[in-house]
Order: sequence, then structure tokens, then C-alpha cells
Amino acid sequence: MSLPPIDWSQPWYDAVRPAHARLPPHDDAFIDAFNTGAAGLHNAAGQPIRFVPQASLPPGRAYEEFIGATGQVPTRANLHDYFNGLVWQTFPLIKRQLNASQAAQIAVAGVGKSRGAARDGATIFDENAALLVVIDNDEGRALADHLQAHRWHAGLFERRAMFGPQAQVWLFGHALMEKLVAPRLAMTAHTRVVFADAAFFTMAFEARRAWIDQHVATALATETLTTSSFTPLQVLGVPGWWPQQDAAFYANTAVFRPKRQPKEE
Repeated sequence: MSLPPIDWSQPWYDAVRPAHARLPPHDDAFIDAFNTGAAGLHNAAGQPIRFVPQASLPPGRAYEEFIGATGQVPTRANLHDYFNGLVWQTFPLIKRQLNASQAAQIAVAGVGKSRGAARDGATIFDENAALLVVIDNDEGRALADHLQAHRWHAGLFERRAMFGPQAQVWLFGHALMEKLVAPRLAMTAHTRVVFADAAFFTMAFEARRAWIDQHVATALATETLTTSSFTPLQVLGVPGWWPQQDAAFYANTAVFRPKRQPKEE
């Protein structure tokens, strides 16, 4: 198959654009190109990460367990797996830790009809997460509080000047990146808020990327993710990521939905 065109100028691809640009020329199979870029990466068991054809995954064997046991990442010639490969090369420590968590959960519970809350949380992170890095001060915590309470006007419109110098969104989920090839306003990320000191926002791209990778991976090593570990964030509502983001834009409750109130007893 031929991959659809990707508009690499879009800001939601900022995180993985350098990994894409570093790849050697490749056809739509791209496995060899990924393996060139994966030099030095390894799984939690210390085995080198290698991208292999999907047919290398034995029938009936869990994808995550296979990566954890062999270091081999089954890869199809499609957009979904293309972005997955780019994320491995952008955030290798986070990917390694997520895989280790998923493989450990499979070892305990096996593979059934239901993944369970912890494995669901890790899968959601892997597929659909965004990392919102916010300055660790009163203003940054107020911004995070507004977003977690779904006060979209206060968080995204009134505090739009914070985005860039004091708040940055880094996409992680490869399924989310795939969907954003054809963006729609309602597309929503499962977002993890990460607090950083002011120095983070003055660092070059590579230093910020490495800090996020190490910081989040270290936190995940002692944390059990669940489906409630995230706050929703409409990707195209990130200030500067879509045109005409005026007050009326954020007042569209079909996209920027208010937080559900608990039902009265």
C-alpha cells in the first residue's frame, strides 16, 4: 500500500517530526529505515529493539508480550505502525516502560476478553496520549486545574499566551497521530499533565525531548495507570493549533464539553 500524504508542518507533529526527518530514504515498507533509526534502543530485558514484519508475530501470541520477550516490534506497512515507529525513536524510555508494564500484566493475568484496568490504562497511553508540560508555579497549576475541570474558556482562551513559553503539548499516542492526518475538531487526547521548572522552557528541542522521556518513564515505573489517569484535551483546541480560536470557538459545547456532574443519590 501507499501511505497517505502527511502534512509535517502541522504543530501536532512537532514531537515526532525530527525522527521522521532522520530516517533514510525508504519505500512504504520502511522497516529497514526504522531499524537504522533504532540503533541503541532496547526493551526492558536489554534486548535490542528491532522492527520486523507483522508475520513474525506467532499466531495467538500477545503483541506486547512478544516485544517484551524478544525486542522485536511487529510492524505493518500502514500509517498506524509508521507513527508507532516514530514514537519509539522519539520517546524510547517511555515506550520501553509501557511495554514492560503491559508484558508484566499479561504474565500475571494472561490474555482474555478484557485487558483489565491497568493494561487498559497503559494501552490508552500508548495509543492516544498527549503530554502537557506546564510550568511548575501557581499559574501553571491553575491552568492544569482549569483543564481538568473542563473550564475550557479559562484554560485555553484566557490563558492562551502561556502556550509556548510556559505550557507545551507533546503528542505521544500513535493512533492519535494517525487520526490527525485528517483532523476533525472533536479529536481528543488522553492527556497527562507534567510539571516542569522554568528552565525546561528555555532548553533546545532535544534537551526537552530527553527530559520528558526520562521524567515520564521514571514516574511510570512506580505507577499503575488506569483509565482515570488522564484528562481530556481537544487537540485542535491547543492555542495556535487551529485557526480562528476566538471565544466562540471554545464555547462550542459539542466539542468542548462541560464536565459531567455526579448523579445525585
